[in-house]
Amino acid sequence: MGSERRPQGPLTGLKVVDLTHVMAGPTCTLMLADMGAEVIKIEKTPKGDDTRYSVPPKIGDEAASFLMMNRNKRGVVIDLKTKGGAAILRRLIAKADVLVENFAPGALDRMGFGYDALHKEFPGLIYCSLSGFGRTGPYKERRGFDLVAQAMSGIMSFTGERPDGPPVKCGAPLSDITAGILAALGILAAYTNKLKTGQGQWVETSLYEAALVQTYWQSAIALATGVAPKAMGSAHPLNAPYQAFEASDGWIVVGGANQKHWGLMLDAMGASELAQDPRFLTGADRMANLKALEAELSKRYREKPAQYWLDALDKRGVPCGPVMNMLQALSDPQTLAREMVVDVEHATLGRVKTMGLPIKFSETPGKVRTGAPLYGQHTREVLREYGFDEQEIKDFEEEGAVVAAPEDKTRQRVA
Repeated sequence: MGSERRPQGPLTGLKVVDLTHVMAGPTCTLMLADMGAEVIKIEKTPKGDDTRYSVPPKIGDEAASFLMMNRNKRGVVIDLKTKGGAAILRRLIAKADVLVENFAPGALDRMGFGYDALHKEFPGLIYCSLSGFGRTGPYKERRGFDLVAQAMSGIMSFTGERPDGPPVKCGAPLSDITAGILAALGILAAYTNKLKTGQGQWVETSLYEAALVQTYWQSAIALATGVAPKAMGSAHPLNAPYQAFEASDGWIVVGGANQKHWGLMLDAMGASELAQDPRFLTGADRMANLKALEAELSKRYREKPAQYWLDALDKRGVPCGPVMNMLQALSDPQTLAREMVVDVEHATLGRVKTMGLPIKFSETPGKVRTGAPLYGQHTREVLREYGFDEQEIKDFEEEGAVVAAPEDKTRQRVA
């Protein structure tokens, strides 16, 4: 790897073999790559990661979803079912600290790359698996999607505008993204242990568990009371007022949940008389009379525009904000100041906008260095680095063990 493309960040030097695809697994390896890990993304033949040919939008010939999830990774295409492909993967693993996979249960075992086999051969390897439901339990063989995880975790039962309404899925793929973050967290914990003991281990999580951990508040209520929480719109299950309100020209959210913020909010609204209303004296009172509270506040918020309320509330230190769409959020001054939208160079598309790093480090900052790889962009480069000569690479290509992008497309400028 050229010096201009070497990773930087707190995980510089960590070598990761990435056998994941679509969303949850790539989120994990994206987090590691952004923090400096050297991630080699292995794609299948003949088409690669499923997100390469997902529905539009596309930027040029590349799917926007693939571009978002796979920056900072080098791309290699290997047919693991061939003799040559298996030999290549084994050599990559031999020099890796981490392997991440989200294959169907048992698939890698049948190819000789399951945890038990690799742990015997490479005891220091950290082997991370992401699946729908985990490797134990009655559902371990089931396939899983974010939709299924949100449904079965209870999330869809308490999401929506009203208790008697239909189940509603959270718009963002909560379980996919959370599973990826949990996997990255688990890998780093296992790596810390490896630095002390030299031993690797099996780290695993699932979409189902990732969805369940999003329900801490609702689970606390259910376990304490034996009653399943119902949908409450944007309101909080334990505190009020803590929800969205419609102003005369748009929506805002207000967190006036504790007694201090409740009083400050009323002062901003010119509604101090509500502080003495026996229905709203305490947080418990306000929750018991939530519908009445919503009615009292809503009619006042509708009297003036959103910015008036945001200025008045912010001046008094009451947590609040506008309800923005994605274009507004991505162009917001705070988003830009925190470098959460950045440009990165892609091999064929030029400069492409992508999300920035959500974790900042004072001494070892990570960086979005390279765009997502073309299909097979780094195949030859990586094989050479790992000791395969030109004749071997040619033989692998003729066998169909690997696919390499044309050499004229593999040169990529770096941010």
